[in-house]
Amino acid sequence: MLTYELKKAPGQPLYESLYRCIREDILSGKLAPGEKLPSKRALAEHLEVSKITVEGAYAQLLAEGFIRSVEKVGFFVEQTDHMQPIDLPKPPPPQEPPAWPVELTSNAAATGFPFTVWMRLQRQVMLDYGDRLLAPLPSQGYPELRLAIADHLAQFRNMAVDPGNILIGAGTDFLYNLLLQLLGRDKVYAVEEPGYQKIRQIYNAGGVTCVSAPMDFDGVIPEGLDNAHVLHCSPSHHFPTGIVTPARRRQQLLEWASARPDRYIIEDDYDSEFRFHAHPVPALQTMDREGRVIYVNTFSKTLAPSIRISYMILPPALMAHYRNTLGFYSCTVPSFEQYTLARFLSQGHFEKHINRMRKFYHSRRNRVIDILSSAPYADKLTILEQDAGLHFLLRVDTRLPDAALTALCEESGIRIRSLGEYYTGPIPGWAEHCLVVNYSGLREENLPSALERLAHALENHPELWYDVR
Repeated sequence: MLTYELKKAPGQPLYESLYRCIREDILSGKLAPGEKLPSKRALAEHLEVSKITVEGAYAQLLAEGFIRSVEKVGFFVEQTDHMQPIDLPKPPPPQEPPAWPVELTSNAAATGFPFTVWMRLQRQVMLDYGDRLLAPLPSQGYPELRLAIADHLAQFRNMAVDPGNILIGAGTDFLYNLLLQLLGRDKVYAVEEPGYQKIRQIYNAGGVTCVSAPMDFDGVIPEGLDNAHVLHCSPSHHFPTGIVTPARRRQQLLEWASARPDRYIIEDDYDSEFRFHAHPVPALQTMDREGRVIYVNTFSKTLAPSIRISYMILPPALMAHYRNTLGFYSCTVPSFEQYTLARFLSQGHFEKHINRMRKFYHSRRNRVIDILSSAPYADKLTILEQDAGLHFLLRVDTRLPDAALTALCEESGIRIRSLGEYYTGPIPGWAEHCLVVNYSGLREENLPSALERLAHALENHPELWYDVR
């Protein structure tokens, strides 16, 4: 009689353990070809398991050809001379990215997610909608969520938006690729220089011509866009410089877009909610009278990076074009998340969350600035900011090249990028020796000791510093 010590692994049914034991005996030759196996009932009683467990093991062995069944006779071992156990190499353990003591490159907020409220709303959605959650999704997203987004924008951004012109998608990456199809790959797309490099990567991967949109201290320069059809910009709070485009320059950009029927502006409003001492800057979309602005925003920044729910607002004529040409696409955000977010917005939870996180990040920014102000060589540091967003610029009065400066920081446990790294072309003189401090993912308790280590690395090199201005 076959005797095995069956062990049930987590997530593995008991019959699979029995199947593996018998399979190993067949492959090793312990069970010879043609040998009859015990009946299901006899083996179950011997091993003190259920008959269903043995049936499951025999069924799997039959399916894989290790045994055969003879009606009213029993189960027999098949000829398996050609079968050899495959000794697959074990894959290496997944490599986790190094944990930096001070991480200042993360540009995504991931703190304070309202788990309790979110879970309560999810339970309500499941109870209230039931099987309707399994129904096909409307291409633009569920009307309930689009209406909740429109109401939120009306209250907090003073935007009059028709929910019928809102399109929901799983992250802005998806929406940008959708726009490439909608606007056309024969167009020239301009992105801010300097700017968020992933935008350029998406457009390049999409096979379109991508050029740099030159900037000054008021934002994108319209005169530098003569060869472009589509401008991708962040006028409310530019990354990484923090520039807020003033009204006069915004009007000039709208005039540029209106000059030709094939020109559009993609307004990326990714972190407009995080403004600490004033109301959010009005969106460029509110100034648009010609249907030239495509507004894009995401909840990945305000809730968590893993909440892949973004949306864009198309001008009416462009939405009609979308329905006629791309309306066959299925919505990429599951209904469960859409209904939950709709209630999160309509019941006021999002507003409370933003207010709480605004206070949290304002306090964190102030603590980071205080730490920098009391750090060694603080007199060589100048903080440049617009009192908004989750990053600021830090100018360092040093003779060190930017690459050497960031390398010294990394040796001290501080991961940080220079402003110059966000340029694809020549770096202007004013942008040199500027560091981009993204503090949303910072463990601030590690910052003082890291700055001390950096000071020790520099203390014997006074020639690296400029005189204090």
